[in-house]
Amino acid sequence: MPLVKAGHVDEDRYLRVLDDAPIPDGVPVIVPGERFLADAPELARRDAAVGVLWPNDRRVGELGPWLSELALVALVFPKFRDGRAYSQARLLRERYGFRGELRATGDVLRDQFQFLLRAGFDSFEVKKPADALAFAAAAARYSVFYQPSADGRPAALRRRLQRGADGLTTRARETV
Repeated sequence: MPLVKAGHVDEDRYLRVLDDAPIPDGVPVIVPGERFLADAPELARRDAAVGVLWPNDRRVGELGPWLSELALVALVFPKFRDGRAYSQARLLRERYGFRGELRATGDVLRDQFQFLLRAGFDSFEVKKPADALAFAAAAARYSVFYQPSADGRPAALRRRLQRGADGLTTRARETV
């Protein structure tokens, strides 16, 4: 599947390892959630990046103690109508402070791209190469939003207030 990251179609450097398959040394891997929780202390000691494929029917709080050890959390959208991974993404970014790569995987559609970005996702597995190009183009389409979000960009009101405060500070310095 094509991967869109930072507004560009990119190669996925992670190897997906199934439940019982051996984990190769020195290679970034993504393991299923069950396996990660079962082997978390061992996986945390690896010298290569570790990611987890987290189902949308489990609480992300279970990952809390291990988030500093994870380079990537891939959240699953089993159907485009199932939006639980949006909530998981916001919780990971806002409540748990996860700053690693947050990937959307599964039934991810073009129409959802801006919403996924705003929820805190920064990489996306898409089904078709044409979708990957559309996702990459959509990443740069909007630069200002009115609603607050988990993607780290300030909302329009906060930007205006900040510009106003900067202007007041500059004018105050000029009058002194």
